[in-house]
Amino acid sequence: MTKIKTAFICQNCGTNYSQWMGQCKSCGEWNTLVEEIIGKSSRSTYDILGSGKQKIVNIIDVGFGVEQRISTPSEELNRVLGGGIVLGSVTLIGGEPGIGKSTLLLQIALKMRKKVLYVSGEESASQIKMRADRLTEIHQEHCFLYTETSVEKILTEAKKLKPDFVIIDSIQTLQSQLIESSPGTVSQIRECSSEIIKFAKDTGTPVFLVGHITKDGQIAGPKVLEHMVDVVLNFDGDRNHMFRLLRANKNRFGSTAEIGIYEMVAQGLREIKNPSELLITKKFEELSGNAVAVTLEGNRPMLLEIQALVSSAVYGTPQRSSTGFDGKRLNMLLAVLEKRAGFMLGSKDVFLNITGGIKTDDPALDLAVIAAILSSNEDIAISEKFCFAGEIGLSGEIRPVPQIEQRISEAEKLGYEKIFVSGLNKIAKKKLGIVVEVVNKIEEFHEKLI
Repeated sequence: MTKIKTAFICQNCGTNYSQWMGQCKSCGEWNTLVEEIIGKSSRSTYDILGSGKQKIVNIIDVGFGVEQRISTPSEELNRVLGGGIVLGSVTLIGGEPGIGKSTLLLQIALKMRKKVLYVSGEESASQIKMRADRLTEIHQEHCFLYTETSVEKILTEAKKLKPDFVIIDSIQTLQSQLIESSPGTVSQIRECSSEIIKFAKDTGTPVFLVGHITKDGQIAGPKVLEHMVDVVLNFDGDRNHMFRLLRANKNRFGSTAEIGIYEMVAQGLREIKNPSELLITKKFEELSGNAVAVTLEGNRPMLLEIQALVSSAVYGTPQRSSTGFDGKRLNMLLAVLEKRAGFMLGSKDVFLNITGGIKTDDPALDLAVIAAILSSNEDIAISEKFCFAGEIGLSGEIRPVPQIEQRISEAEKLGYEKIFVSGLNKIAKKKLGIVVEVVNKIEEFHEKLI
């Protein structure tokens, strides 16, 4: 009788061990080792189904053609992907439960004019139909549903249907008959992903995979899964706010700097064409502690409202709290204000918030953060017609930020009268409908602002 070969595999990082131990030596996590059967057939699943044969070619002989992409009904998704879905690509999208991953992909499947196969291992066909009726009243005749968890059956049916686009929700629910372990384990995810990628490359069919995430916000399963796929998207946002951000953590066919912005409504996800108009509060009266920053996500300029509250510390240790902004960078800016500009903030509580639930790490927000803190500290309101774009250095200097002309144009388009920028930014001399105020030091900035 043939002995079954097993191994203990860490469910967090995928490291193999010959015997069980309490802690994984690779990632340091406790109680993550699970015994799995690793023996498998000598032939892979897709070899059984029949895959195309490839031959070795010289790179000089490889023809260079125009990259073929499928344009989706969502312009925001097209922007993040770099212009559309590349044929034969495999895209992995992850995010918090209930953030809208399945909703986004189902909306695309219902609106696309191409044949789409929507595979679900989590919902029945009737449940998907109920959600589809809520999302849109118009249904394309090209959307097909298949509720199955066996990767062999899924690939067989996909080969028969020959769809233009495949959506699988989710990769953690699939299992291969060649691996004797539970769905969602490292071995199953690795094997199923490998067979799906082979299918996509051999047939030229683009595939979208939905991935669960861990409590740390990472996509569950082995890290090699993110290396295997072509595009890794992250769908995030605060569930208490209406905005959702779609970012690319990896993209073999485009930039990873672009973002897509959606609004969660009763009918699903609605694209935000001009986020600046929605993210800026129309104030009925000027209040201290509010400043507008001109940030840039990829090639998209966007205005964000920064709110700061500076008050005397009630307890012995002052509090430092930030929402949507890096807390360590906030501490650095407060230290620069105290050391370089002489503002005594060491004994005061400082609270900072970016409205709308948006999170960004653009250094150009520094100048607006400083402006909001100074405004709240002195209880003097900043004109709602002012905006800011500049990075703060450790010596108190205001450093230039890239693509400043795009930021100025966006502020001018939204009706702002003055923008504060670094004196080191090179700005083309042309007639502008907005005043460009040049500042170099925090002390100079304070005098012009207040």
